Amino acid sequence: MRIAISTGGGDCPGLNAVIRGAVRTAVAKYGWSVFGIEDGLQGLLRPEPLRPLTPASVRGILPRGGTILGTTNRGNPFGVASGELGQEDIPGKMIARLEAEGIDAVIFVGGDGTQTIAQRFRERGLKVVGVPKTIDNDLDATDYTFGFDTAVGIAMEAVDRLHTTAESHDRVMVLEVMGRHAGWIALHAGISGGAHVILLPEIPYSFDAVLAKIRERQRNGLSFSVVVVSEGAYPAGEAPSFRSHPGKSTNARLGGAAEQLVERIERETDFEARATVLGHIQRGGSPSHFDRLLGTRFGYHAVELAAAQKFGRMVCLRGTEIGDVDLLDAMGQNKQVDPHGQICSAARAIGICLGD
Repeated sequence: MRIAISTGGGDCPGLNAVIRGAVRTAVAKYGWSVFGIEDGLQGLLRPEPLRPLTPASVRGILPRGGTILGTTNRGNPFGVASGELGQEDIPGKMIARLEAEGIDAVIFVGGDGTQTIAQRFRERGLKVVGVPKTIDNDLDATDYTFGFDTAVGIAMEAVDRLHTTAESHDRVMVLEVMGRHAGWIALHAGISGGAHVILLPEIPYSFDAVLAKIRERQRNGLSFSVVVVSEGAYPAGEAPSFRSHPGKSTNARLGGAAEQLVERIERETDFEARATVLGHIQRGGSPSHFDRLLGTRFGYHAVELAAAQKFGRMVCLRGTEIGDVDLLDAMGQNKQVDPHGQICSAARAIGICLGD
């Protein structure tokens, strides 16, 4: 067989582990040829040949962040409504290019949007296999996605570091982490780092509850506090904070959740507060051991699905075992934090304020 690999959506630690795992399995175990589609699917619209992937070409990429193939979260080939692609049958051109290259199947590595695109290509007759990827860990079809563990580790270290400067200056330090609709990074990093307040998109927060926690600590002789807030968290009765609104070719960008909190804390109290926004620092750098291992296992299993002719499926992690689900069952099923689940209950029990 001749298979191709595409990485779409935002970059993520562990993507190269998937590529490496798939290439080494396909070549060493099955003797297949593997090619990389560069910059999401954009490489299919360029005259340059697809990028050959061999064990030699993926050597040394395991500890590297990002993706050697490049990626994009723009240019959905089925998204003609954006106006960027016109009315031309872009998906048809891409399929024709794959056929001309003799590609038998494509492994799509990406989040919900990428898996939706894979399903659309499946409906057009392309043989596809999906590999889930998102640092937000918000895909319901898999217990964990690679990239999440690395992002949480980075955020946790930031919480650790903010503790020392907060205590030294008697300040309230507010750390903003990624998480548009799901607060998994904030919840895991906040608990692991010993934050005093954690604010999530799933729990619209009361500013009074946040202040009550800070004042409670002050009454107990602790004149500093650390707050972790998801970028998508918002006060009850209000809307999330955006730093830019959607245009013809861009999505709305969240931003300002931490600054909003700092401004209100300093306006309504005598506390001194500072905001830190991690942003894309969470996405970059070398993946953790967990993400390297999970990415490798996902890449291996994706090739095994292709070898078994089980197309139209996405690999997933259930417990400690790798399995697979139909792409239709994986699309649009977002996994959010349960405000009454075990992790939130544990957080409240040890004295963390969740804003409610």
